[in-house]
Formats: sequence, structure tokens, C-alpha cells
Amino acid sequence: MTRVKTAVGIAGCVLTIASAAAAQQPQPAAPQGPPPLTMKQLKPDVWVGLGGAGGNSTIVIGKTSVIVVDAKQTEAGAKDLLAEIAKITPKPVGTVLLTHSDGDHVNGLVAYPAGVKVIAHENNKKELEAALAAGGRGAPPADRLPTLVVTKTKETMTIDGVKFELYHWAPAHTSGDLMVYLPDRKIAATGDIVVTNRADDNPNIHQEKHGSTEGWLTDVKGLISLNADTYVTGHGDLLTKADLQRKLNATTERREKIAAMIKQGKSLEEIKAALPDAPAPGAVARGAAAPAGGRAGAPPPVTYVDIAYAELKR
Repeated sequence: MTRVKTAVGIAGCVLTIASAAAAQQPQPAAPQGPPPLTMKQLKPDVWVGLGGAGGNSTIVIGKTSVIVVDAKQTEAGAKDLLAEIAKITPKPVGTVLLTHSDGDHVNGLVAYPAGVKVIAHENNKKELEAALAAGGRGAPPADRLPTLVVTKTKETMTIDGVKFELYHWAPAHTSGDLMVYLPDRKIAATGDIVVTNRADDNPNIHQEKHGSTEGWLTDVKGLISLNADTYVTGHGDLLTKADLQRKLNATTERREKIAAMIKQGKSLEEIKAALPDAPAPGAVARGAAAPAGGRAGAPPPVTYVDIAYAELKR
């Protein structure tokens, strides 16, 4: 009997030690939710919804309705935004302008009123139609596709008494980027052409959507040329003209370095080793210690250097 009690006691100790050791092991981090939605007033009739589910949204109050730039990523995220708008004004949302086709800016359209007018660049609509044809991932419902498309470099329109200038200088983040400018308020919404959650010289270019590093430079120069005081970015904080100029200078310098190394006969891998992407401000310094990113087993992500190299080698 004593031996049995001793064995049970030892087993209990082993289990206790094992449980304690397991508790001390680092546990995988729980998935982080989106940052809270923060509403900020820019002008008496212009607000911005920073954060929340998806990209930033600009809210413009017209004579009888509300115009929203970018619709959030999810139905719940869009409902959060619409609830905040309802606290500001009883006017209904009548129009949504889309800066590009990424799901974190368009999929929230499912929560908007039936019959809402959706305005986007023609290539944006083509990208959304292609996503729907492929099964619907990264696209709003078919009844929330753009109802009016922009086809020119610049189109001026008045929506419910508010003057808008819509620009598409070149493909950049995607082939269907649209920059939304309020000339009377000196406010421009950049979409993901300009963000603050990436390093200044590492803009996000979607190669699969025919984005372009050269076009990015063209578009940012165009944004800087506007008489704007405030730029609503696709993700992150509001910026000034000086901030955009800093990003333009940094990205131009990096792209010129890539071009120079190509002329020197350097391979893509050599250039990527010399100029690796820094994913965000405050990230690990560039070099061998920088994380590779991407999901386990997935191909490495296409980087800015990959895309610039392909363009400059043509």
C-alpha cells in the first residue's frame, strides 16, 4: 500500500511540474482585432473615421445626404461607421466613393442602404467584377458594384451641393486608384497610395492588380500638387503635404538605387538583400534580422523591390 501511495504521489508531482512548465511556455498570441473606430472632425461638414474594421473613411455632409469615401471592410465595421455618422447628422448616406478595389475598403458596402450610388474608377469596377466571377472573395455583393465609373485623368462633379475633384493619374497601388479631393475644404483622400503603417520608402503595390511603382511616384506628385492642407490616408494617421514630400523623396531614392544596381548587373536577389523591405515604422532594422513575413508554407510575399525590378528591367 505504501508503494502505491508513493507512486501516486510521484505521478502527481510529475503532472504538477509538467503543468507548471506548460503554463510557462510562451503561448501563441491571440489574433488582434481591428483598432477602435475614431471619429475626427476636419471641417464643419467633413469628418474622418480612422481605424475600425478596414481602411480610413472620409465623411462629407451634403445638403440632403451624406457622401462616404471608402466603405470599411466588414458589415459589422460598416455598421459601426454608419452608427457614428447617425450621431453627427440624421441625413442618410446617399453616395459612396471608392479609392480602390481592396476588400478592406469595399466589402462594408453590404451594410449600406439599398440603392446607394457607388462611384469608382472603371478599372476598380473591372477588378471587383473579376473577384465576383472568381467566387466573391474580396468583393462586395453584386448589387453594390459601382454604378458610376470615372474614366478620365480628372473628373469634377458636384454631389448633393459639394464639389469633388476625382483624379486617376496612373495605376499605383492598383490599376483602379481614385484620389478624392475636396477643393473647397482643402482635403484629399489618398486611399492606400499613401499610408502610415509602412516605411516611407516601401509603398504597397498590388502587382496582381497591375499596380506600378512608377505610377505611384506620378500619383504622389499629383497629390502634392493639389492645394490641400490635409491628406486622409488609406490606413493610419492624417498627413500634410510635407509628409507626402518626405515619402516621395524616400521612395524615389530607393527606386533610383534599384535602377543603378540593375545597371551594375546585380541580380534580383542581390538587390533584395541590399534593399530589403521594412514593413512598418519602428520595425526591425533592415538587414538579415528582418522577418520574412508571410504564412507558413506560403510563397514569399511579392516585395516593392520585386515589382520595381520587373518594371525597370523591361
